[in-house]
Amino acid sequence: MARWSSPKDPVLEVALRRNRRWVVNNQIKRLLLRFPSRTAPVQFLQSRFKTLDLMGRAANWLRKYPSCFEVFSAGAGDGEQELHFGFTKRMAALVDAEEAAVAASEPAMADRLARLLMLARGRRLQVSKLAALRGPLGLPDDYLLRILPANTDLFHLANPYPHRRNAAELELVRWAPSLAVSAVEAAAAASGSSPRFTCSLPASWARSHAKMEEFNASTPYISPYSEERGLPGTDADAEKRAVAVVHELLSLTLWRKMSILKLEHFRREFALPEDTVRMLLRHPCLFYVSNRYKIHTVVLREGYDGSELREKDPVVVAKDRLGEIMQEGLHEYNQRRRLANLEKKRSRGEVKVKKEENEGEDEEAARLDSVEKREERRRFYKVCNLELAHHLPEDLQNVLELEVSGCSAGNWCWEEEEEKRKEIRLISSMKLAGTEYSRSEL
Repeated sequence: MARWSSPKDPVLEVALRRNRRWVVNNQIKRLLLRFPSRTAPVQFLQSRFKTLDLMGRAANWLRKYPSCFEVFSAGAGDGEQELHFGFTKRMAALVDAEEAAVAASEPAMADRLARLLMLARGRRLQVSKLAALRGPLGLPDDYLLRILPANTDLFHLANPYPHRRNAAELELVRWAPSLAVSAVEAAAAASGSSPRFTCSLPASWARSHAKMEEFNASTPYISPYSEERGLPGTDADAEKRAVAVVHELLSLTLWRKMSILKLEHFRREFALPEDTVRMLLRHPCLFYVSNRYKIHTVVLREGYDGSELREKDPVVVAKDRLGEIMQEGLHEYNQRRRLANLEKKRSRGEVKVKKEENEGEDEEAARLDSVEKREERRRFYKVCNLELAHHLPEDLQNVLELEVSGCSAGNWCWEEEEEKRKEIRLISSMKLAGTEYSRSEL
């Protein structure tokens, strides 16, 4: 099926930027958390390297992130030493903070999961399909074990087709009216107005604003939690409800974005149109469709202030800190490799080392060099203009002195005396040509 994307929005493209290394390291972190001791043999990671889409040696990858992982030797049980890896103290502290944020967010996770089931047809979803939404909704791997025992009045795990594999379904036991309020309705209640979609594009996009006003005025807002999905209606009603469903789905995600492939995976469950992408592109005031990394993603515009999320969940904050320490570890590794390469070149007596060392001089040396250049420039202008100065009128002599002093201070005094400077240049050129001059001629 053909794909399209919205006109490029550089600010939101920054929000979609992701570091593939962070994704891989997060998967390694999840593998490591499966072990009670939070340590595992490096060979275990090597056996799963291809599933992480990586090549080479696992030990080399781990050493690239010294602030995240530590590699050490430990007994293998048969008296031999085997390489193991685990978290550093800083990384372990951040992992614990993330686990604490996830545990504290369990009630919010239950609410998001209940809202999701309330949006679905029949108030039930296959557990195998829910796995695709686990990341966007911020659900941990063991979310069923965490949420279901504490919310037996809301959720029920059933298997209507025992003879089928992966046929288990999570269904909503009872309807929760307090949760059946969409993000649009909540914003309208806070502002004391009627529910309607708002355009998050700049005011200069006049045509898009006009289309959004027309879309709002065509039919009343239809709540995505209403039971009108099965009732016959106009195409405008069907599209308005589909837009409301996608808007609410994105509002439930932590990062206010979702892969369109995942969204279309639930087209039947959420009663979305067959060509969902075209519908999203018809409403640029609400949705931004990007094909960054060749992955079509839809972003909820109103969820972002520039390239930053307007509201950050505690789990998002904890994950951002993990990303920062991963980047810090890579920078530390690159610095160590650079110094090691310089040392090798120095031992071989290569000339390039001198140049690279000069480039790596500290800021103090660079500052002193800049001061010397400014002083040299000041002396040059002073010598060049000594002979010219006694030929100039008194007011132009003052300008010349300011010019010379401005050079020595590192700033130029050109703007205020532009006409007088032009006169100085003309007098200087006439003097070099041996031509007499007078002010009347100038």
